[in-house]
Amino acid sequence: MSLKQQIDQDIKKAMLEKRKDELTALRSIKSSILLTETEKGGADELSEDTELKLLTKAAKQRKDSMELYEKEGRADLADKEKLELEVINRYLPKQLSEDELKTEISAIIEQVGASGPQDMGKVMGAATKQLAGKADGKMIANIVKESLSK
Repeated sequence: MSLKQQIDQDIKKAMLEKRKDELTALRSIKSSILLTETEKGGADELSEDTELKLLTKAAKQRKDSMELYEKEGRADLADKEKLELEVINRYLPKQLSEDELKTEISAIIEQVGASGPQDMGKVMGAATKQLAGKADGKMIANIVKESLSK
């Protein structure tokens, strides 16, 4: 089942159960999917990779907004963003823990034959492809930098 079909089913379910906040988040995801599909040169069906990028981008936007609202003392808006982020995270692959990420990155470093900080670009290229959607880009970069500087 495609992400779009899953979202459609969940929208119907949220409507029947009268969960307005969840419905808002689901409609936001569906809107992003429809916009991506109707872009010039877009495909009728999105690939899993495109769906993953779309969800990751939406989750990052919610996370950034939530942090900004918390910093500004707007707990009401931060809570709304947090709820939307939780809904989006249901459709993303399970995020790796820091220890799991370190293990994955160590394997990638061995795989590409990196020996120091000068090889960060090679490692980051491979790591971002293999770990897409499984970890935050900043966390990946920090662990790669830390691992290569040892």
